[in-house]
Amino acid sequence: MTTPVCTSASNAAYPSLNAAYPSFSAYVKARQPVLLRTARSLTPNPSDAEDLLQTALAKTYVAWERIEDHRALDGYVRRALLNTRTSQWRKRKVDEFACDELPEPEGVQAGDPAEQQALHDAMWRAIMKLPARQRAMVVLRYYEDLSEVQTAEVLGVSVGTVKSAVSRALGKLREDPELEPVR
Repeated sequence: MTTPVCTSASNAAYPSLNAAYPSFSAYVKARQPVLLRTARSLTPNPSDAEDLLQTALAKTYVAWERIEDHRALDGYVRRALLNTRTSQWRKRKVDEFACDELPEPEGVQAGDPAEQQALHDAMWRAIMKLPARQRAMVVLRYYEDLSEVQTAEVLGVSVGTVKSAVSRALGKLREDPELEPVR
């Protein structure tokens, strides 16, 4: 079932529509089935196609005075249909669907807690070997999760100093023999 677009019922409700552009009303009455088929080719849902055509016809109505060649109206309305559908497609929301199985991959096996604690202790021993300034910067950057700018502000140094000191500290940590099994 199709909903009539801009017919006499709507003209009765809005008498100024027919009075302002009687040629527009005549065009819609004559070309509605063809234009509705075009709209249906752009969207799978018949109701959405009717809404799409209604929107395109509203845009055409607004531009009716500016359209110089009324022989090319079908092309104008089809372009309005396509542009409107493209805009709707770009604005669409991503739907979420319930399913029987969770889409997440199987989790990584949690390591032995004793190994995790040993790694944690080894990392802190390696950090404690760093000079105090580098140690402070590494702790602020990676344990406190501050940005380079925030770290520089806390320590009262420049951002470049933080970058270079952290780079040198990470280099020393990479070379630490106690952390060798982790790599």
